[in-house]
Amino acid sequence: MIGLPAGTRVWLAAGLTDMRKGFDGLCTLAQSALAQDPFCGHVFVFRGRRGDIIKLLWWDGQGLCLFAKRLERGRFVWPQATSGAVSLTPAQLSMLLEGIDWRMPTRTWQPQRAA
Repeated sequence: MIGLPAGTRVWLAAGLTDMRKGFDGLCTLAQSALAQDPFCGHVFVFRGRRGDIIKLLWWDGQGLCLFAKRLERGRFVWPQATSGAVSLTPAQLSMLLEGIDWRMPTRTWQPQRAA
């Protein structure tokens, strides 16, 4: 993932998004559904109906960037709400992009006490 500047907020658009939308359609969603300015430098994340595709919209200061990712297996973890937005940290976004449950990550290994 491209390194985001400090202070960049990440917004998940709750509910489902038509993945045929491109720059203009996703900008419109960021403005209307999320009540955010798509040119403010924040990252906006949208998920398709099947849950295996997400798109990220980000203004990098010079132009809009549109990133897409499709999981070959599994689904992206998404909020149950049908509308609104959820704010994530950049670390949670990294987990989301890796297919990890960003809501409550658990360690896969716990250190053992020395005998």
